[in-house]
Amino acid sequence: MSERGIDAFFYGLFMDQTLLKSLGIKPQYPRAGSVPGHALRIGQRATLVADSQARAYGMVMALTQDELRQLYGAPGLLDYQPETVSVELTDGGTVAALCYTLHQAPAPEEANPDYARRLREVFRQLGFPT
Repeated sequence: MSERGIDAFFYGLFMDQTLLKSLGIKPQYPRAGSVPGHALRIGQRATLVADSQARAYGMVMALTQDELRQLYGAPGLLDYQPETVSVELTDGGTVAALCYTLHQAPAPEEANPDYARRLREVFRQLGFPT
């Protein structure tokens, strides 16, 4: 019996299904959407921060609990914690999804130009605003 998928909202490099598959993850039911009231912030990696004037774009995909543990148990990702967000899907409707974020936003001087470049490319491929 297979484990039931959990909707998760991805806004960083994990939006890339090819990357997920290369890690042994089998994303199901990919849907584009956005989370109003949040902005993308990039330090060493991406996170979302509250911003009433912003909208964070990303992908909702169903993953198993084990797959989510595998992703967020990796080095550099242990500080990400799940919270539930309401995602407005681009094809209409709204879905509740888990979203892993840092509780403390990166410092303004923290940067990772390579990560930012790779993320811009994923955004471009998905047709999201950059």
